[in-house]
Amino acid sequence: MNILDMTAVSLAAAIKNKEVTVKEATEAVLAQIEKKEDTFHCYVTVDREGALRKAEEVQKKIDAGELDGPLAGVPVAIKDNMCTEGMLTTCSSKILGNFVPTFSSEAVLNLEKAGAVILGKTNMDEFAMGSTTETSAYGVTKNPWNPEHVPGGSSGGSAAAVAANECFYALGSDTGGSIRQPASFCGVVGLKPTYGRVSRYGLIAYGSSLDQIGPLCKDVTDCAAIMEIIATHDTKDSTSVERKDREFTSALIEDVKGMRIGIPKDYFGEGLDPEVKSAVLKAAEVLKEKGAIVEEFDLSLVEYAIPTYYTIAAAEASSNLERFDGIKYGYRTEEYEGLHNMYKKSRSEGFGAEVKRRIMLGSFVLSSGYYDAYYLKALRVKALIKKAFDEAFAKYDVILGPVAPTTAPKLGESLSDPIKMYLGDIYTISVNLAGLPGLSMPCGVDSKGLPIGLQLIGDCFNEKKLIQTAYTYEKARGAFGRKEDK
Repeated sequence: MNILDMTAVSLAAAIKNKEVTVKEATEAVLAQIEKKEDTFHCYVTVDREGALRKAEEVQKKIDAGELDGPLAGVPVAIKDNMCTEGMLTTCSSKILGNFVPTFSSEAVLNLEKAGAVILGKTNMDEFAMGSTTETSAYGVTKNPWNPEHVPGGSSGGSAAAVAANECFYALGSDTGGSIRQPASFCGVVGLKPTYGRVSRYGLIAYGSSLDQIGPLCKDVTDCAAIMEIIATHDTKDSTSVERKDREFTSALIEDVKGMRIGIPKDYFGEGLDPEVKSAVLKAAEVLKEKGAIVEEFDLSLVEYAIPTYYTIAAAEASSNLERFDGIKYGYRTEEYEGLHNMYKKSRSEGFGAEVKRRIMLGSFVLSSGYYDAYYLKALRVKALIKKAFDEAFAKYDVILGPVAPTTAPKLGESLSDPIKMYLGDIYTISVNLAGLPGLSMPCGVDSKGLPIGLQLIGDCFNEKKLIQTAYTYEKARGAFGRKEDK
């Protein structure tokens, strides 16, 4: 088997068995980046020298028996909003175009301890604000299935890199679907863990009550193995939850007999592409044939999820992005008159249109006279959405539905209509508002040859049930992948 076609877990096993060296795997993937990067533009930064140096170090530790984990020696890509010591971290924004952190995020440190080789930082929507990876200050990323289409966002660079074999797995972040939607568009597996499951320390914040780091990878086994490494308790993150149930690979069981799966009727109404609907319901039938109890139910409040999410996320973004002022780090305008003018010009020149739009929206909903009417009301609806999911999980083990209303749109189609872009998140954002885990995996291909994603949603800290359900479906579905253009 070609090294690049291996999953992360199978590559680690080959390295352990001395069939492949860490350097050979790293060189193979760097060669693929060189070959494909001009077409797909998955990365903002590629650290070739650092990756090869790290490969040598990791190989020595593996040979000495110091590293024997399930992902030791496997090259990984990191979304460009996670701090990595000594490596440019830009959030795909001009305002952080020269920012090199002096520390690494906890998730990255956990990967490094496990023997990961960091290849570089992946492209994303600026400050994770967007659903297409077109708002990046460093150019658009293209979908490896069809370069005329978007890879989704905001973790589009990470998802595209996995799909294009430009890394073996990647880390992304999910504020309202930013792991699951690009996973769906690029035909890979993506997991947004329960809020608090993975430390957010070192993740440059967009919406602090919604953001969560998670894996993008080739299959469900990789997903479970990565989660075992990154899901640790961290005292540096006040939202990190200490949990003992971290043996995610123990859930790789091909069995859904008696499992109760609910399908929300609200997710299959107007606006859902018929091909997406058909593929997702066909996947539900596969699980039913495997012994799961599948039934439809009403999950209310779906129509309120989008206004609630964009009110809360924009409010938190306007607060979090206040720190980028041209004083302490990042971009500073060259010509200015006085301190106030410097702030104004640095932020005006440093931020892109979509980020400015959300800062303005957030500042408006938090302003005197509108705080009660919008922000407080959104927080109340958020609590009602969580309650609706709690009632659903009293009856069901897993909720099944689509990831997005359509497959990947063409480049340029979404940016012309921001509201249409926001509506594309309708099936993913409720999961973030309720702090739940959600998994996206491919379940078919549409008539244009683009992948269709299946979304599985679990109750808080029930990632194992999602992994078990996804693994069972994956085994029944068989191999899924892009036919590489030779």
